[in-house]
Amino acid sequence: MNKLRIGVLREEKNPPDKRVPLTPLICAELMRTYPSIKIFVQPSKIRCYADSEYTAFGVMLKEDLSGCDILMGVKEVPKDLLIPGKKYFFFSHTIKKQAHNQKLMKAFIEKKIQMIDYETLTDKNNNRIIGFGRYAGIVGAYNGILGYGKKYDLFQLKPANICRDRAEMEEELKRAKLPNIKIALTGGGRVANGVIETLSALRIRKVTPEEFLMASFREPVYCQLNPRDYVERVDDHNFDLHDFFQHPEHFKSIFRQYTKVTDIFISSHYWDPKAPRMFELSDTKENDFRISVIADITCDMNGSVPTTIRSSTIADPFYGYNIKQDKEDLPFNKHTVCIMAVDNLPCELPRDSSDDFGKDLMERVLPCLINEDPDNVINRASICIDGKLNTPFEYLSDYAY
Repeated sequence: MNKLRIGVLREEKNPPDKRVPLTPLICAELMRTYPSIKIFVQPSKIRCYADSEYTAFGVMLKEDLSGCDILMGVKEVPKDLLIPGKKYFFFSHTIKKQAHNQKLMKAFIEKKIQMIDYETLTDKNNNRIIGFGRYAGIVGAYNGILGYGKKYDLFQLKPANICRDRAEMEEELKRAKLPNIKIALTGGGRVANGVIETLSALRIRKVTPEEFLMASFREPVYCQLNPRDYVERVDDHNFDLHDFFQHPEHFKSIFRQYTKVTDIFISSHYWDPKAPRMFELSDTKENDFRISVIADITCDMNGSVPTTIRSSTIADPFYGYNIKQDKEDLPFNKHTVCIMAVDNLPCELPRDSSDDFGKDLMERVLPCLINEDPDNVINRASICIDGKLNTPFEYLSDYAY
């Protein structure tokens, strides 16, 4: 049987990303499970797993990966480094016609790359099968708690990116002594589940939306809000999930009721630009607007959270939105809502998030390359093949050619 040669790319985009698609242990497990696979790793001084960790697991370092059949990275590969005729896996950020990556998209076509974007990998029901969303939620919730502690001078937590791993981060969480605040969480996918993992580590009790709105508690609590809890049809005040997904423009927000009782808002829901915003800036000026910290994990500019006016960074994760003057301010001032809008949260725990991602790759994606692919996962996820857009992505024609 011919060997399938997989190359793990060094991250070349600036600022460099420390995450990896395949950890040393997962590489070793793959080569043991599938003797037909051989994995090579480009040397790197910045990734979260050292070169020596790969070699300790029997993975060969190799600068020139042109002999590999499949090349895997995390972030975009600079167009000049793309090897013609290869099969690539990485987050390309092209499927929404992102202007800054148009030249990269054109290079895929010109170099006859088979581009499989992790975002386009779906099961037969069109559900995404891989991503870093879980760790975005885990870290985003941690940052929200950290920000609340700083705003009210209650406790000091070590930033997640300074922690060696999630275990150390959760040790830090034990220092967080929260009063009887209320935390509202939106979303029901991987990101929201990650948020719940962090809140569960704090032993914060989950309550129903009705209890959240009506009851008082002697301990911190949180509620998880689904679309039916925060939107309704404009005409008849009813809700149907399928209708909302198909026609979000027919709905209005009813989240305002939660802004009156919520202390920390953690936004981790998918937002369609045609859907209503969660609240309006005018709402923040009302005397009963209570939210003081927003962890906007979705981080959509001009999106569902109007106080998110820019993304923030791992090094400087917080800024303030001055609700009296409608402008950016210091994050912990009296008249500001503290905003956390880091757009690359999984990078704060790169080892853990890479391990989680790599396990999904090993269990849900690579078998489709090695064995049969009855659900056509790989072909369906391929943006382009042999110099042509794949049928599901023909809408990119004015962008790609």
